[in-house]
Amino acid sequence: MAGKQGERARRRLSTGERREQLLSVGARLFSESPYDEVWIEQVAEIAGVSRGLLYHYFPTKRDFFAAVVERESGRMLAMTAAVPGVPVCEQLTAGLDTYLEYVSAHAHGYRAFHRADAAGDQSVRKVYQRALAAQERQILAALAADPEFGAQAEDRPDLRLAVRGWLAFTTAVCLEWLRGSDLSREQVRDLCARALLGVLRP
Repeated sequence: MAGKQGERARRRLSTGERREQLLSVGARLFSESPYDEVWIEQVAEIAGVSRGLLYHYFPTKRDFFAAVVERESGRMLAMTAAVPGVPVCEQLTAGLDTYLEYVSAHAHGYRAFHRADAAGDQSVRKVYQRALAAQERQILAALAADPEFGAQAEDRPDLRLAVRGWLAFTTAVCLEWLRGSDLSREQVRDLCARALLGVLRP
């Protein structure tokens, strides 16, 4: 029995499993420390692999960070996905709660993610822009399917721009909150919710 357990412990990870393991380590480190304080050697040591193997998967630290951002963006989209048939207004508070909980738990990574658009590295910038575009599409799709806002969505050419502006507003509020705002998470949530409803109900 002990021999079989040891055999399972020594099982080599598949390419996909190893990549996921490395990205999980990266997500944790980037959430705990600023970008410049995360070292590839540290990631390799925690994952129990050589630095060379890590570079085999991700040629540079920027490539690694871009992959972590893409993975975390996908997770956030899944966590905040709309529930079909439930009005947007009913989901807004819960969705923002989930979002703000994530922002708080991954403060360094969130800051680094939103600095990516200004980064000179095009691969990181493209990941950032794709992530924001995905958020925008997810919100617009939820609005289009909503019984209250769906009808007006087709008649409002300004809606896409309004949602994009709301995402920028929410980002700015969250970054300021992370700097040490006196507002509680509930107050930040309510502020962001009112802002979106104000956009939807001109």
